[in-house]
Amino acid sequence: MMVFDGRRPLIPDIATMAGVSTATVDRVLNRRSGVREATLRRVLEAAVHIGYMDKEELSKRLGPRFAKVVFLLPRGTNPYLTGLNTRVRELADLSPGPVKVRSHFIESFNPDALAQALRRYGKSADTVVFMAIDHPQVRQAIDELVMAGKRIITIISDLPSSNRHLYLGIDNFAAGRTAAQIMGRFCHVTSGKLALIAASRAYRAHMEREMGFLALTEASFPYLSVIGPHEGHDNRDENYQNTCRLLQAHPDIVGIYNVGGASDGIGRALRESRRDADICFIGHGLTPDTRSMLLDGTMDAVITQSPDLIYSRAIAAATGEQTDVAPVAMEIYFSENLPAAHHVM
Repeated sequence: MMVFDGRRPLIPDIATMAGVSTATVDRVLNRRSGVREATLRRVLEAAVHIGYMDKEELSKRLGPRFAKVVFLLPRGTNPYLTGLNTRVRELADLSPGPVKVRSHFIESFNPDALAQALRRYGKSADTVVFMAIDHPQVRQAIDELVMAGKRIITIISDLPSSNRHLYLGIDNFAAGRTAAQIMGRFCHVTSGKLALIAASRAYRAHMEREMGFLALTEASFPYLSVIGPHEGHDNRDENYQNTCRLLQAHPDIVGIYNVGGASDGIGRALRESRRDADICFIGHGLTPDTRSMLLDGTMDAVITQSPDLIYSRAIAAATGEQTDVAPVAMEIYFSENLPAAHHVM
């Protein structure tokens, strides 16, 4: 049994009782971030046990506190990500409870920029929510933040080889297989080509969608050959130019699957070539532009994931109320089952 003298307990006494360093005790007592929840509780309980603070103060310290959450999203012309950022900011103003939410755009497809942003914004945040790029620099930044007691959540595109706590998004391999199933059923031909257009293979989500699409097409529709992927970096102008070249070089294209965003560039090329009625076009992200293309027949189907659900589950995970690791529900829309327009970003 540990015995202390009659003097007022000091930080070293708390450190000894809790089995941590004096620096950790100092961080806890001065309410600085970077301490794991279990360690924080152990230090505070040790402080009560030796008489440094009373139980009322302990209750205050362990009670609700503001959880600082930061969202990091890629900058670019991807309407879904732009809309997600807007929706995050709208929902942040409505979030009940002790949560402070901020969102920032960062340079797209740049692992160094993402790693720097993780370290920069992770210093003052309790939880960082972001779309991961599969790169060693990003994994290192994640692992550093986790070691510092931060909660790391990936959305839309995962990085499972890191120490991130949670992934929130659809099953992207299943999404690619679903796109192939729909396209194979819609293309009433005995032979033809399917074109794959991607943003960048830096995103694991796009690689998984591509792999799922290729696997099911080969198994179920062997008479359809796949060309690509052609990277458009979620840029409508690049997607437009890629599609124009594909249509000119391959007159036997019967389907296009865009695994990324900025589908409006592809739609423009299809309409200008007057091939929009002949080619099955499937993409991701229900946004104002994809909604319009579903209604006018340029697109046949859109696979999406609810930004509201991603946000609510991220906040629940940040505040310790959500530990569910099940994928976010995949939503598929055609022209006939579109939700009300105000539900679209």
